[in-house]
Amino acid sequence: MSKECVHHSKKRPKLIRRIYAGILIFLFLVLLTILLIWAILQPTKPKFIIQDATVFLFNVTAANFISSSIQVTVSSRNPNDKIGVYYDRLDVYAVYRNQQITLRTVIQPTYQGHNDLNIWSPFLVGNDVPISPYNGAALNQDQAVGTVQLSIKLDGRVRFKVGTFISGRYHLNVDCPAAIMFGNPTAGIIVGNNAVKYQLVRPCSVSV
Repeated sequence: MSKECVHHSKKRPKLIRRIYAGILIFLFLVLLTILLIWAILQPTKPKFIIQDATVFLFNVTAANFISSSIQVTVSSRNPNDKIGVYYDRLDVYAVYRNQQITLRTVIQPTYQGHNDLNIWSPFLVGNDVPISPYNGAALNQDQAVGTVQLSIKLDGRVRFKVGTFISGRYHLNVDCPAAIMFGNPTAGIIVGNNAVKYQLVRPCSVSV
């Protein structure tokens, strides 16, 4: 009886090792398959373009506070033939000289199919946002010259879909240059009573 117990106790560790080895081999094959599919399809990052910016309000006070209300139009195109993109979270805001000057505007989660185009036109608003004295002086100088260089940032999380496989979440960072030419009366189109719409059509830098 004792011999049988010893025999079974020796078999048990071997069985457990075989089970673990089988699980590891299975996981390795699954990961290898995903990597091969990913390499064959060669996924490309979404391409963003800032189309225009409509300025309703843009004022800076002597106390280095800025108030702004801007509507921007940004397009995103998925250049992949067989890969879809889930935009799980996407925030948009304006930046001047590396300082955020508006609140974040949230774009609703959406799915972008193969070669699809999405267009968003969020409002970016900031009321009495404090800025550094250096940036306040630089902004007054830029307005006097006639051109204010803003950056429209998009920050979010995306997932990629290949067939039935959906990847984990990736950090999406988009930077769109927006040169607002206040000093050129012909650079914009008057919209409504006080708003001016500026055509930009500039590609944005995208990192994932």
